[in-house]
Amino acid sequence: MIPYVRFLSSCQDNYRHLDNPFPICYDTSMKTKDSDNKLILASKSSRRRYLLRQAGLLFSVIPSHVDESTIAVSSPALYARVLAEAKAMDIAQTHPDSWVIGADTIVLIDGLILGKPDSKQHAVEMLTRLSGQTHQVITGFCICHLASGTRIVDSVTTDVMFKTLSAREIEWYTQTSEPFDKAGAYAIQGLGTFLVKSINGSYSNVVGLPVCEIIEHLIREGVVGFDNAGNRNGATRESS
Repeated sequence: MIPYVRFLSSCQDNYRHLDNPFPICYDTSMKTKDSDNKLILASKSSRRRYLLRQAGLLFSVIPSHVDESTIAVSSPALYARVLAEAKAMDIAQTHPDSWVIGADTIVLIDGLILGKPDSKQHAVEMLTRLSGQTHQVITGFCICHLASGTRIVDSVTTDVMFKTLSAREIEWYTQTSEPFDKAGAYAIQGLGTFLVKSINGSYSNVVGLPVCEIIEHLIREGVVGFDNAGNRNGATRESS
């Protein structure tokens, strides 16, 4: 059974006007030095921000500045976890009383890690490789709270099957701006939705963050909870 948590009146009063009948909100009995930074997303990714906002979480955004080139590539899943942990710890060092979420997403096909394309031709090559094949999207994530010594590191893998793409389809898609800041050169939540024939696993993981697993851990740690009383008392709020 999902552990429902009744919110304190201050949370209820602040967000009573909003339209989410089953919101997620902070357990405001948790004490931190800075309540606005109780939960921090250590990423500049608009996709991750969108996913957490859609889930109803209150959070601040403080992007990490980890130099990914300094991280040695090992097994793909381990590599994603190490990067996610490095990003979370980068921000947690200066916000030890906050819960910090770091994440890193990679695309893997036939043992090859596909990063973000650095040119149109590179994007064409990636999409040609993915065409008609099943690849894996792996997101490593880390949730840490240094003040309590809590550090959760894990990864989620989703299988994604592409349709067989024509040269014309690849040419059209790479003329858009969408492929160029995405691992694997596509966005399942955007124009690239037409590329994907099927997935096996978490959809949000393919977008960039395994929301189910993240929220499960936050509930387990007592950071967030659900109000099932129908009160309009939760919402999203971000600061950066």
